Amino acid sequence: MILLKIIGLTGGIASGKSTVTAYLRELGVKVIDADQIAREVVCPGQPAYQKIVAEFGGDILLPDGELNREKLGSIIFQNPLARKKLDQITHPAIFREMDKQIEEFKVQKPDGVVVLDIPLLIETEMQKKVDEVWLTFLPEELQLQRLMERDGLTRSEAAKRLSSQMPLKEKIKFAHRVIDTSGILLDTKKQAGDCWQKINQGK
Repeated sequence: MILLKIIGLTGGIASGKSTVTAYLRELGVKVIDADQIAREVVCPGQPAYQKIVAEFGGDILLPDGELNREKLGSIIFQNPLARKKLDQITHPAIFREMDKQIEEFKVQKPDGVVVLDIPLLIETEMQKKVDEVWLTFLPEELQLQRLMERDGLTRSEAAKRLSSQMPLKEKIKFAHRVIDTSGILLDTKKQAGDCWQKINQGK
């Protein structure tokens, strides 16, 4: 009996994961995006939104009532305890929605392959629930430079954000397949395509 195959795609901030997921979608792959779900579960009126406001106060809201993600991000990146509290609020809601979407896809294509795009795959031990772990990887110095350029951060600010995450050199221990994103875009796409082809060939 052929069963649904679940791939867990992870990486770190500015590691090229979004580039890989975008290309996988171009190939027709079903991708469930944890970050997108995370944005949806904290919309005004959602239970997680109400808990976040109760925990962090009204100062983290924009005039229209939406969460000020930049302000909330600056709080949690500087305060590990605050980050833990936010995770405790949002993670259960995110994982429930992911499970729901997996089941819906399974009904449509019980022998298919689905990719879960989860930045904190290893940190939340979700790697235990997937068949394979794919990791986007690049040297830390290059990751730091790309983060500075992408978000307009100082070196110190970027380094602080990287230090709040598990290093890629630690995550690589859990990976079944590694996509090196340090080169040009064409190289990254080729590696992602090769990984997808091997999955379809049962390799």
